[in-house]
Amino acid sequence: MPEDVSLATVAARAGVSVSTVSRIVNGEMRRASPATVARVLDAIEAVGYRPNPVGRALKSGQSQLVAMIAANLDNPAMATIASSTEAALREAGYVMVLCDTHDRPELQDEYLYAMRAQMVRGYVLVAAVASPALSELSASGAPMVFVTRRNPSGNGPFVGIDDSAAGAAVADHFADLGRRAPAVVFPRLGSSASRDRVSGFLARLRERGWSDDAIIRADGEGRSHLQIGYDAGARIFGGSDRPDAILCVSDQIAYGVNRRALERGLKIPGDCELVSIDGTPLNQWVAPWLKSIEIPYAIYGAEIVAGLQLIWRGEAFGERLLPYKFG
Repeated sequence: MPEDVSLATVAARAGVSVSTVSRIVNGEMRRASPATVARVLDAIEAVGYRPNPVGRALKSGQSQLVAMIAANLDNPAMATIASSTEAALREAGYVMVLCDTHDRPELQDEYLYAMRAQMVRGYVLVAAVASPALSELSASGAPMVFVTRRNPSGNGPFVGIDDSAAGAAVADHFADLGRRAPAVVFPRLGSSASRDRVSGFLARLRERGWSDDAIIRADGEGRSHLQIGYDAGARIFGGSDRPDAILCVSDQIAYGVNRRALERGLKIPGDCELVSIDGTPLNQWVAPWLKSIEIPYAIYGAEIVAGLQLIWRGEAFGERLLPYKFG
């Protein structure tokens, strides 16, 4: 587009004022006759005018950009959420900017400050971690939706599942199968989702007659769920009390546990059943041995965008708990 194509260029070609063109470009057509609107639209097409989104954002204080800040796009679940959200935003007329924090709070803050400078219309925080900028932005009332993990800085709109109930469902599965030595593997630096899955699992096992001492627990350091599962598997399979059923709070933790089991000569699920909570489609290709609570990540995008639209209209949006199934 030539640099001199502006509202004035359109106005000159259509034979109207710049203010008339501005109103029509911004969708305010009631004050102009149908013939005037038609002339302006024809002139816009003829000269190749395109609205300047930066200028519009400066004028209105908001843009059509929505920032998604995700913890780890190497995780297939997060990649699926990002893809579905981008599609839903595009359909609604918005553009998504995608940032990967690698689960690092300082990088999350860097992106939050950068996106605020771009005057984004809203924020989608996937698996957010506690950080100063997040606390500041959350307290300011900025339009935000938290996904998979709740707001680590307090309350906030949330899209996810009932993680505690999902953990309890796995406990019921083990108990109904007659498993005697259940275990759970989780990150030491756990999120709200991980903690709720573990607490739901443990609480239901207690209800089903297990003592705390009879439930094997193993955690792992770091942020890589693959490594967490691999390291925790060494402790679980190397001890005297070997489990016959393990809840892994994510698919990737289950991959790590399975790798360790194979190295110890154990068969999954013959010697020990693994159940994870994620259920990404990748499992049917790389982990057919894994049972999982399947979370509908592909429909998260529509729910996230619906929540943002409620917030933009000034309406309340608390949480949306989505259904899951035992695959």
